Amino acid sequence: MLGEYRIEGRRASDIAASVERGVGTGALVPGQLLPPMRELAQTLGVNANTVAAAYRTLRERGVIETDGRRGSRVRPRPATTARGSIRVDAPAGVRDVSNGSPDPALLPPLGDALAEVARRYAEHPGLYGEAPVDEEFARLARAAFDADRVPDGPVGVASGSLDAVERVLAAHLRPGDAVAVEDPGWGSLLDLVPALGLRPVPVPVDDDGPLPEDVERAIRQDGARAVIVTDRAQNPTGACVTADRAHALRRVLAAHPDVLLVEDDHGHGIVSQPLHPLAGVTDHWVLVRSVAKAYGPDLRIAAFTGDPETLDRVLGRQQLGPGWVSRLLQGAVAHLWAADAVDPSAVSRSYGRRRDGLVRALARRGVPAHGRGGMNVWVPVADETAAVARLIAEGWAVAPGARFRMNTGPAVRLTVSFLSPSDIEPLADAVAGAARRGVARSFG
Repeated sequence: MLGEYRIEGRRASDIAASVERGVGTGALVPGQLLPPMRELAQTLGVNANTVAAAYRTLRERGVIETDGRRGSRVRPRPATTARGSIRVDAPAGVRDVSNGSPDPALLPPLGDALAEVARRYAEHPGLYGEAPVDEEFARLARAAFDADRVPDGPVGVASGSLDAVERVLAAHLRPGDAVAVEDPGWGSLLDLVPALGLRPVPVPVDDDGPLPEDVERAIRQDGARAVIVTDRAQNPTGACVTADRAHALRRVLAAHPDVLLVEDDHGHGIVSQPLHPLAGVTDHWVLVRSVAKAYGPDLRIAAFTGDPETLDRVLGRQQLGPGWVSRLLQGAVAHLWAADAVDPSAVSRSYGRRRDGLVRALARRGVPAHGRGGMNVWVPVADETAAVARLIAEGWAVAPGARFRMNTGPAVRLTVSFLSPSDIEPLADAVAGAARRGVARSFG
């Protein structure tokens, strides 16, 4: 039925990851029939309910489809970013609080920056053979890293955080390697890991970030060769790594210096919480900062730094592909940085008023919610599908939690970017109504 490919795993998340890995590598082709649940359970020596849970996860992610007695098959056109297909399109008249975008009113105008780089380009057009990283961009990025006590290292530029993370993982890992990822976590990253042929190992998260004992477990028991941590404004929960949590995580990582550490600080520029970097305790590490949330998603720029060997591998491989990220865009971002075009304190306060206001309003209604930093609020619910449907009926489109979770319980994510103060109470009423029946346990 599956040819030479063998589905593996003892837990539902591992079985689902094995199937996703097969789809990502092409070993499982579109339309291919998967083993019946009881048959696969017997082969793996697990309970049939475990396989049923794995298949349910794969259906939620858009990887497979089930047609009654005809069984489960790989989707005829499996989504390359399966979690991205788990979404709710807002019908006419329904407010969309699902998409995770920043508030356009808080993004700086780009006219002066683009005009300045155009003027410079007229005097000195960018040609082949020039340095891939703009000198001023590198200087300002490194200065910002230094201010946050990020260990010294070269500076690279990628087309956004996900591009940087992909390049770093590919530089160090091989298909089949395990990667510790946050659960719940960034949906695109949870898609990327199996797409690279890697095995995601879920690590629970609370408001302070990944749980150290579970990071230790992922490394020792599951053999994780890389750990990915979001420092601030974690998507979808808003978690921010505190000083105490960072100390505990550094202690765990220091005992495993051969593990690759990847830090995503996409909240830089939109949060007030200080950065507590983990970098430097392992032999190989990278810290990535995208400008998407603070300066605009379409700029497609992320600065990253790390140990010299990793940066050398990543930048060398980059030169064999795209070569470099547009120096025009790098120059525009450098101009915005130098001009202090974004006031992080003001942006943080603006998101904080909306985010904290919604969390408090839900608490008054007996609904626990999470959102320490950034623009998202995570609300555990008893029945995710029912909650999403009810909220649409109430006039609100939210993001299903299935886009962001592996083993974590059902939830919904709300983005506060487009909320006004007058929206908070009506939205809280609607969410409370959708979540009131048997509020689910918190994440982490």
